[in-house]
Amino acid sequence: MTGQAAVVSVDLAGVPAVGQQAPDFTLANQFGEPVRLADFRGRNVVVVFYPFAFSGICTGELCEIRDNLAVFDHADAEVLAVSVDSKFALRAYAEQEGYGFSLLADFWPHGAVAREYGVFDEESGMARRGTFIIDAGGTVRYVVVNPRGQARELAEYRRILAELAQG
Repeated sequence: MTGQAAVVSVDLAGVPAVGQQAPDFTLANQFGEPVRLADFRGRNVVVVFYPFAFSGICTGELCEIRDNLAVFDHADAEVLAVSVDSKFALRAYAEQEGYGFSLLADFWPHGAVAREYGVFDEESGMARRGTFIIDAGGTVRYVVVNPRGQARELAEYRRILAELAQG
């Protein structure tokens, strides 16, 4: 499996590396229900950190995931999208855009999980665009952290998820 980190001009201090265990977390989803990463052991998980609900690039990225959920389903992968927004904002966002996956609120303590994953931007108070594809055993298999204003490529998710699906 090639699962390599892809990075463009971003500080990776504190970002879990490919091959490491993914840090566990519990966050409320858009319905206020607790979602714990460890509860998905036995399945692949795609953790997508994004800056803010209702923002242009974020909406485009999450709509692309929404429109291609079959790719994730085929790889037995759960999508967990994480931002520093409140669960109330995330519920309105999910309803407006028709997202059928969990939007998780890293609201309080503000950005704690994003910090744990090394993608919290202290200057702006938001998560950077970081994606972590985690295998069924909880090991990070792919990491990408994009600079502000640069969307992620779904093609890379497809490639890594296809590798995971093949075993």
